[in-house]
Amino acid sequence: MNSLILREATRLLVAVMLMFSVFMLLRGHNEPGGGFIGGLIAAIAFSLYALAAGPEAVRAALRADPRKLAMVGLGLSLLAGLMALLDAAPFLSGVWTALGGVKIGTPLLFDIGVYFVVVGAVLTIVLALKQERD
Repeated sequence: MNSLILREATRLLVAVMLMFSVFMLLRGHNEPGGGFIGGLIAAIAFSLYALAAGPEAVRAALRADPRKLAMVGLGLSLLAGLMALLDAAPFLSGVWTALGGVKIGTPLLFDIGVYFVVVGAVLTIVLALKQERD
């Protein structure tokens, strides 16, 4: 699509949507949100960017193949589950540690993994469809 208004509006919208997706990711364990919703919002932002600038611009902005992004996310989610086994807890149980006074747990690692899986999977499909159409 070759619309000046869409191209210029997309520059602002993508930045706002990506910030909102990270906000949803980080608040998701105890409140509505999480990796899945945050990942969908980020994928929609990149899909809008693909509509305005083309799939190659999205690939350049990502700096990684969406399929590899999904694989990294799957690995992070698996790692979050396996860390519980090291603590003699059932698979995917929450394990918490304090780093510099901040409590960090495996649920956040799992949510980040889901975020990457969703972004990678959705963008793989969207970019393939957009490239086929162009």
